[in-house]
Amino acid sequence: MSSVSSECFTKIKGIRIVLLLFLSVTRGDVSENANYADALTKSILFFEAQRSGKLPAKQRVTWRGDSALRDGADAHVNLAGGYYDAGDNMKFGFPLAFTTTMLAWSSVEMESQLKARKEHQNALAAIKWATDYLINAHPQPNVLYGQVGDGASDHACWMRPEDMTTPRPSYRIDAQHPGADLAGETAAAMAAASLAFASSNAVYAKKLISHAKSLFNFAKSYPGVYHSSIPKAAGFYTSSGYQDELLWAAAWLHRATGEQTYLDYLIHASSSGGVSSIFSWDNKFLGAQVLAAKLVLEGKVKNVGKMAEYKSMAEQFICNCAQKGSNNIKKTRGGLLWFLPWDNLQYTTAASLVLATYAKYLDAAHTSVRCPRGVLQASELRNLARAQVDYILGSNPKKMSYMVGYGTNYPRRPHHRGASIVSIKMDHRPVTCKGGYGTWFNNPKPNPNVLVGAIVGGPDENDGYGDNRSDPQHGEPDTVTVAPLVGVLAAIA
Repeated sequence: MSSVSSECFTKIKGIRIVLLLFLSVTRGDVSENANYADALTKSILFFEAQRSGKLPAKQRVTWRGDSALRDGADAHVNLAGGYYDAGDNMKFGFPLAFTTTMLAWSSVEMESQLKARKEHQNALAAIKWATDYLINAHPQPNVLYGQVGDGASDHACWMRPEDMTTPRPSYRIDAQHPGADLAGETAAAMAAASLAFASSNAVYAKKLISHAKSLFNFAKSYPGVYHSSIPKAAGFYTSSGYQDELLWAAAWLHRATGEQTYLDYLIHASSSGGVSSIFSWDNKFLGAQVLAAKLVLEGKVKNVGKMAEYKSMAEQFICNCAQKGSNNIKKTRGGLLWFLPWDNLQYTTAASLVLATYAKYLDAAHTSVRCPRGVLQASELRNLARAQVDYILGSNPKKMSYMVGYGTNYPRRPHHRGASIVSIKMDHRPVTCKGGYGTWFNNPKPNPNVLVGAIVGGPDENDGYGDNRSDPQHGEPDTVTVAPLVGVLAAIA
């Protein structure tokens, strides 16, 4: 090579490197720089900010205080504890149970990774804060308390939980007022959690299994959707049916106990649920399908009949996420899996946990997924899950982290009462129902308390985000969004 051509090559090579660096910066790539371990720590910390009841001595989120200590008093049941649902001060049992199942699934599948990052005990503490409450909410075999608080009056006030003056009525399902979906999801939560505690707290795990079995029998014996029995929940978490929760519960009970009766329930179910377009607090068919597929991949059941259907349905959803299916999930121009306009990130994180978990199953079985438009390897599933995490953490057109407290550019005004009002530790003066709106909700300044680890609802379908406290559709965080992300972050950290 002549000196002239060598010099030209060097210049061209230099220009190419600069161009690649420029493209990387303009895309907002974070995959090489993302601190997944830091995000994992923060995601678990979020649950401490959502705690209701008497806070423990080891509470790390210090701007919170004790709250709602008399929950359940109207029904002579101790319903203190559990988690506030989102940016409000409500305790809704249906999404709370799903949150618990997702936390437990994350812990069970990624136990070694959580231990490696020294977050396993924190994950178990997050699960137990929920299951202790759910145990109390199930005082009799056919009784389950499914809500504390009145959504209308709660949402009419802007108060930190420590100041609440709104009514705290307790609502339940029972034999006369059934809710197979609520009982089924709570059974799934208890069964999944029993696996999470099996090696460290066998007595507690056994207690959880007992509740799970009882709740599953309750759900099977008294069909119906829970919001018919708890109408006050209908405007917030309406259920589309209960067959998915029964399959989901049976799958978890079989995994936890190995008992044939639960496998029989799956094998003889009237429907496998079809190909899901979403995995959420309201639709768990995909979760049941994935757990059934695990049994097929492990060779514990034959790939025939209903079990083959479950596996096929699960893999069709995965193919659609990877854009290799026959009905692909929409993606934004920035690369985010897009499901629904309201709080889309909850569906993205749930789907990402499925991808990360199924990749683990494929690795163990030394196999892949055959899609209508090609073959998917386990590594590709993990990469897709990682890409969704990267988007959430800042690799997006806004170059914004949608996890509060992660990085330097994140939402400063999430729609969240406790975070948006000065801590009771800093100012003991009560914040009134309407006064909270005037002083805090309408205040354009950033929230005084950083809600570390929260994931807001996320951007719109055009990758836009306004960081406006008055926009709960995009700016409200909730527990169902963060719970599955714990497992995804553990898998890739």
